[in-house]
Amino acid sequence: MSNLNYLQWPFFEASHGDLPQALETWSTANLSGPHSHDVDAECRHLVTALGQGNWLRYAVAGKTYGGAKDTIDTRSICLIRETLARHHGLADFSFAMQGLGSGAISLAGTEAQKKTYLPLVAAGEAIAAFALSESDAGSDVAAMQCSARIEGDIAILNGRKTWISNGGIADFYVVFARSGEAPGARGISAFIVDASTPGFKVSERINVIAPHPLGQLQFDDCRIPLKQRIGRGGEGFKIAMRTLDVFRTSVAAAALGFARRALDEALKHVTQRKMFNQTLADFQLTQAKLAQMATTIDSAALLTYRAAWQRDQGGTVTREAAMAKMAATEGAQQVIDAAVQLFGGLGVVSDHPVERLYREIRALRIYEGATEVQQLIIARDLLKEVGYPQ
Repeated sequence: MSNLNYLQWPFFEASHGDLPQALETWSTANLSGPHSHDVDAECRHLVTALGQGNWLRYAVAGKTYGGAKDTIDTRSICLIRETLARHHGLADFSFAMQGLGSGAISLAGTEAQKKTYLPLVAAGEAIAAFALSESDAGSDVAAMQCSARIEGDIAILNGRKTWISNGGIADFYVVFARSGEAPGARGISAFIVDASTPGFKVSERINVIAPHPLGQLQFDDCRIPLKQRIGRGGEGFKIAMRTLDVFRTSVAAAALGFARRALDEALKHVTQRKMFNQTLADFQLTQAKLAQMATTIDSAALLTYRAAWQRDQGGTVTREAAMAKMAATEGAQQVIDAAVQLFGGLGVVSDHPVERLYREIRALRIYEGATEVQQLIIARDLLKEVGYPQ
């Protein structure tokens, strides 16, 4: 396994120290088999296994509702995602979506909503999904068109959502829709929609280079009780951003896990591969590449765990989370590309570990805010700090 010396950094508490080692042991025992070609079935299996292993408790808030702690501990989430990503990309995805899909309920749900959904999420008995993106409203959430019309104690949803992870296998979806309380982002509300609700369907499944359940959702006069709304009307955008602030940092941690696995694989390869009467590791070009890979990983790790620590201290982390996600995902792409290059032809053989990593890392530079969006967030925060009008 990768070197865990970074756990000695001052960002961590004693309670974090045993977490990666315990998960490492569990992952070795439970995630070492071949990848299944039935992605839906594998995700369902992984959610069940993670629940039975008590790992999903960290993805929800509130000991009363099955959570490991009363609040979501971002550092624990990051350590878990980093470890899972190093072992099995789909296991990381399954864990992350349980947290992201139920995060709005953890942060702003009513007592009844928390009691109904969070224990099932923590136990791996219900699969969650986060339905924010639309075909013309991905990075620009305020352009959302999916609507929610309120009639008495009923909300009627119409429209589509796309690029929804767990679309097609989720038991419930946290859906963000335009409810009209105010223009733009202030007129969006959040609702819990059970998969069995009449008027709701998964209209299309989407295949991507690193397979995972992904789909387009359709709402046709989908009627849900108003008690399924999370927070007050018009608070949906704020709730979505609060949720993303927690889990955006964990995307950086997943990228770290992918990058660390790539470096581990590269080190094992270059110290064994014979070439021109010496070992590949003896070449200065190889050593330079390894040095750059390791430095890129440590730089991203410092930004990632700074953001996680700051969020756990109650600080605002919009800029710090954006920096972490940008640095870690872009850096991991470079590290993994370098590993593929070191492996030569083997690096592009289908289902080789570094080939899988090459496919898995690409989406992380896009979802939960593409790199270009993170650059805008960082720059605008800097300009705001110096009083420049926005």
